[in-house]
Order: sequence, then C-alpha cells, then structure tokens
Amino acid sequence: MATVLITGGTGLIGTALTQALIDKGYNVIVLTRDPSQQRASKNKSFAQWNIKDQTIDRNAIIKADYIVHLAGANVAEKRWTDKRKLEIIDSRTKSAALLVKALKDIPNTVKAVISASAIGWYGPDPEIPNPHPFTENAPANSDFLGTTCQQWEESIGPVISLGKRLVILRTGIVLSNEDGAYAEFKKPIKFGIAPILGSGRQVVSWIHITDMVRMYIEAIENEQWNGIYNAVTPVPVNNKTLITTIAKSTKSFYLKVPVPAFALKAALGEMSIEVLKSCTVSAKKVEHAGFQFFFSNIETAVNNLK
Repeated sequence: MATVLITGGTGLIGTALTQALIDKGYNVIVLTRDPSQQRASKNKSFAQWNIKDQTIDRNAIIKADYIVHLAGANVAEKRWTDKRKLEIIDSRTKSAALLVKALKDIPNTVKAVISASAIGWYGPDPEIPNPHPFTENAPANSDFLGTTCQQWEESIGPVISLGKRLVILRTGIVLSNEDGAYAEFKKPIKFGIAPILGSGRQVVSWIHITDMVRMYIEAIENEQWNGIYNAVTPVPVNNKTLITTIAKSTKSFYLKVPVPAFALKAALGEMSIEVLKSCTVSAKKVEHAGFQFFFSNIETAVNNLK
C-alpha cells in the first residue's frame, strides 16, 4: 500500500487522519523533531525533521507517495503578541519551504501534496446573513490571519513547478471531542452555562472531524482534485445556534449567558476579532467535486459527538 508522510501528525487532524489511513492499509510516516520520544506501531513510523535547522530525513522523502502538510503553531493557544504572530507564520511557511526544498533536492516519487490552510483567509461577512458566501476565488483579507493564510499557501505553492499535484484545504472550525474549539465550547456547558459570544449572530463555518479526515483521504486518492477547496459544511450556523445545540444535547437545564464583546477583547486581545467575526464560507466547490458529507447539519454532528 502507499506511504503517506505527515507533518503535524500529532495534532487534532493529524492524529485522526493517521489512524484512518492506517485502518485503510496505508503506511504512515510522521515527521517529528525527536523520533526517539515517539512510539512506532504497525504501519506507523516516525522520521526526524527540524524546521529551524531546515533538515529532514532523506529516507522519509524517498519512501513517500503522498505528503500531507498540517504543521503549524496553534493559532488559538496564546495571545497574539508580536512574537507569537511570528511563530504562527514561521511554523507554517518555513516548514513548507523545507518540504519544497526536500522535494527539489531528494529523488522521490511523491504524487501529490495535500496542505492545510484555513478560512481565516476570508474577511468578515459584509452583512449577516451573507447572501454570497465566500468562495475559493475571494482575495485574502488584509488582517493577520488573512495575510498568514496567504503566505502559508504561497510557501507550499512551488511544489506545482516540481510536477506535484497540490491540493489546499481551507479548514473551518473543526468539531471534535478530542481538542480544539468544540472541546472548549463544551467546558462551561458541563456546569450548565451556555456562553453566547458577542451578539451570537456571527456565522461559524464548521466541519466534523470525520468529514475533515475523509476530505483529506479523498484529496489523496482522487487525482481529479487539484487546487483550493473550502473544508466546511454546506450548512453553517451562528454562534448562538451552535452553543445552544451543544447545550441541549448534553444538559437538561442550562443558562444562556451573554459574553459581551468588550469582555472578550479584554481577555483575548486581538484574537477576539476572530471569535466575534462572522464568516460564511461556501462548500459548493467540494460538493461539485463529488464529496458527500456525513455530517452536514449541526444537530447531527453534535449528537454524534455526545
């Protein structure tokens, strides 16, 4: 079976994708700074890379049939200081540059590179509801995440000139019990508190972790997939609907508590812009490519994640 080389393989998407690939019979190599600290298993091995030093295990590149590039510092983990912003950008662009250089310098048979990006590419909805959801052709927004996503995508783009098929998945809010935004949403609800952020009207373009993993596998296996696709459900919801749907599924009684915008700004700083931003993103391109969502509405997704 084919071998998939994964960067960011220990993150939320990477962990789920690795297991799904192994279940399908793929061999998976996960790039890590220190392979000796990792536990290999059947069909899963680890190889060394160092983004700072721009070094990578030659054999990992030689063995790979596909590369999935997920590496990048967690955008929501810390406040966006100037130092943190640089870490967020460099972790994406310098890791991509290392892959591009490796594919150029090391003999390989890599057929395709599947790279993450994010719907942070897009700006806020011009109106709510937005009658014209953002499509893949929309220009990058000029804010921090917009410019970060633009640099991210540009940094992996040169693999096309090396004869590799490139697929970029602009990821929405991934719903998973394991980590990420959904796990954070659930924490206060356990205590009967359903926090409605800001107005609660801001649209959240989301995707269930199962569909996210399936989309990556489809991008690997379907040679017709090429270019940029929005990785979001066809049915986005606003913040209030999302939170109350989660609350209804887990608690018989809960209290909706508004969290005003000024409080979020005080707690999160510049990052609050993203929490309060309404961004309605189109899934039409990926649907036209034949992808069928298992979880297209929020009720089904939340019930699955109980």
